[in-house]
Amino acid sequence: MAEVKIEIPEDLSEEFTRISKEEWQLLFSRFLKEELERIKKVESIVAKSKLTEKQAKKLADEVNLSLAKRYEKLLRKH
Repeated sequence: MAEVKIEIPEDLSEEFTRISKEEWQLLFSRFLKEELERIKKVESIVAKSKLTEKQAKKLADEVNLSLAKRYEKLLRKH
């Protein structure tokens, strides 16, 4: 099994001492597996896309603007 070294910010280090090494290994192992699966899904979607990077950015900007307008309307109603 490969080893990974991480640095923990001081404000979190106290929390780490409360949990056993074995529990942290299991937690990180699950986290890494889930993240790698998520990355594979995203890569699969991107590989099938026929949009250029410029087109994808334009579409993302349009979606963000549309969502912002929708939420502004909702906030004004309440």
